[in-house]
Amino acid sequence: MSTNLLADKRILLGITGGIAVYKSVDLCSKLVQTGAHVQVLMTQSAQKFVTALSFGAICGQQPVTDLWQLYEGAKIGHVTLAHQADAFVIAPLTAHTLARLAQGMADDPITATTLSTRAPLLVAPAMEHNMWQHAATQANLQTLVGRGVNVVGPEQGRLASGAMGMGRMADPLTILEHLRMLLARNGPLSGLRITITAGGTREWVDPVRFMGNRSSGKMGVALARVARDQGAQVNLIYGAMTVPPPLGVTQIEAARAEDMLHAVLAILPQTDVLISAAAIADFRPVTTHASKLKKETGVGIALERTPDVLKAVAEARQHSNMPKLVVGFAAETSDLLANARRKLERKNLDMIVLNDITAADAGFAVDTNRVIIITRDGSVEKLPLLDKETVAFNILHRIRGLMGAQSIGWSPGAGSVLS
Repeated sequence: MSTNLLADKRILLGITGGIAVYKSVDLCSKLVQTGAHVQVLMTQSAQKFVTALSFGAICGQQPVTDLWQLYEGAKIGHVTLAHQADAFVIAPLTAHTLARLAQGMADDPITATTLSTRAPLLVAPAMEHNMWQHAATQANLQTLVGRGVNVVGPEQGRLASGAMGMGRMADPLTILEHLRMLLARNGPLSGLRITITAGGTREWVDPVRFMGNRSSGKMGVALARVARDQGAQVNLIYGAMTVPPPLGVTQIEAARAEDMLHAVLAILPQTDVLISAAAIADFRPVTTHASKLKKETGVGIALERTPDVLKAVAEARQHSNMPKLVVGFAAETSDLLANARRKLERKNLDMIVLNDITAADAGFAVDTNRVIIITRDGSVEKLPLLDKETVAFNILHRIRGLMGAQSIGWSPGAGSVLS
């Protein structure tokens, strides 16, 4: 199975006539870069803003601009396209085409193909804010939503008219994330509830200063995104991060080690797999000062141990048998395997992911990682330098194997990532 959810997927991209078409050129390019096979369909109005040549040059296929263009011999072209599609994205979706879709019209390539496909449909409306807020537009939108159409946006901001309001087409990256969520339905981790901790905790000295660490949260976010893309129901408990949490996951902020402990324990009864990727502080100031400490006060700060989250999880498992699987991370600088194995035993983990944080190209604050996966049965798998999403894919692949081996009541393919 590919680590790239969109690779080799057949994506139909419908373009209707609005100024936001310039964003659709970028969206088309980003889809192609994922390895997707993109077929563009355009209305006549869309070609007033950007020519079909622009999209054809990007996706390598001539865009469909006329319904009769789709007929090849005995084949009914729009039906063939509709049956081959893995997903259909319409971006931008104008108020006019929205109304025509709601009425079930089928007199252009986009509307005819929409009626013929069983593939998931994702639309990104874009229009002037009064048009968006009009009762007719909202009624048409609700008609489509009631038929199972997925909607992303519009967003608030400056519009082509110069006014500020709701009506801007969603950012292409946001549309891509929603498309990934749609394609994740019924994935190999469907029905599995995964809780992931990410980022670093901050233990406050005073209102200005804190004790923290170099964790960026990139590994935890990669795990959350890949788990979501494989259909899991994902909870992300996070502290300080340099990257935003992915769409489609439940987000729970936990700034301090104490917050992380309470958040994890509260969600354990609804967790099948816990992946502890956060860099949780081992120590905190005994006293958090209400006002900023002055230089004249001195630098002596008394410390105490923070709560041990994984130790608390191990104790909770003895009573509830939840989570069914617990995975930890070991960020080490020396005696790597020995220290990781000791942590696995001490915290009663089922699997631990070890990385050497002294390496410049792996560990904290970079986009790549080089890890060793160790399981309770003694197996050791050393991975080469990989981007963090590929590392996450490998970790989740091992988790799937462990879940299957334990026969603990999880069946792949049940449920969905989205309600």
